[in-house]
Amino acid sequence: MKTDRPRVAIQGIRASFHEEAAFRYFGESIETIECNSFKQTFEALKNKEADYIVMAIENSIAGSILPNYSLMMGYSYPVVGEVYVPIQLHLMALPGVRFDDVKYVTSHPIAIRQCIDFFDEYPHLKIVESNDTAACAKRIRDEQLTDTVAIANTLAAQLYGLDVLERRIESNKLNFTRFLILTTHENARRKGPANKASLCFQVNNEVGALAKVLNIFAHENVNMSKIQSMPVLGRRNEYNFYVDIEWEEAKQYDNAIRQILKYTHNFNILGEYQKYEEDSTPKVKENPESKKRYITVKRIE
Repeated sequence: MKTDRPRVAIQGIRASFHEEAAFRYFGESIETIECNSFKQTFEALKNKEADYIVMAIENSIAGSILPNYSLMMGYSYPVVGEVYVPIQLHLMALPGVRFDDVKYVTSHPIAIRQCIDFFDEYPHLKIVESNDTAACAKRIRDEQLTDTVAIANTLAAQLYGLDVLERRIESNKLNFTRFLILTTHENARRKGPANKASLCFQVNNEVGALAKVLNIFAHENVNMSKIQSMPVLGRRNEYNFYVDIEWEEAKQYDNAIRQILKYTHNFNILGEYQKYEEDSTPKVKENPESKKRYITVKRIE
């Protein structure tokens, strides 16, 4: 691995929110590996075409991205970090296009869900879903679409030469997406002592089974910051529980893990890492004209 310029696989293209998250976590000196899907990012890591994955896992408006939990379990690559990105969504079009002439709006389905209040005001607009916000902006530029607007960030508008017709159309202005950083077991190393972990486990289908686990966290002063359940494929009334926990002292975490192993099965530690702090990651300047930001970009087809 080239430690001075890590190769980071993202779902999407230049100026996407995934690339912004990668810059926030790693800094600007990275090689972006563009992928068409989340599964493709894992394949890039598996095939040694990338050193890391940056993957969205939840949004404060749209909620959890459930298929990505299955990908984490299926590929078993450890989580080594996280980063939160504030999501500001804008409506953009080719220069000179008037909003009155627009018939279609295109974006990623998660971004569309975050702007539902805006669309309620304009029911005549036909929504076209795509796999990436920035790719929608690029398509308008490439195909010179005069009847279509995209929902994306400021970077995409500037990079692809579009005019912003309406700013901040997201329903909730305090809108964040959480991204996880994954890598291979050989490459896994933390920036410092861990104070957060992502777990996955199952419990018996009986009264109080999950409560026993949760009470252990509380007794050991371990904060459970998230819990997500997903059905186990092919098994009725069986669920995987994905849990994020945080602690101040390592012994709190160690004691909790030893105890919950008695009440769980198929227990997995998906990753131990440092929880995100606003000042712990590099600041990214929104200047897409700077060639320094896009040192190398590869496309995985």
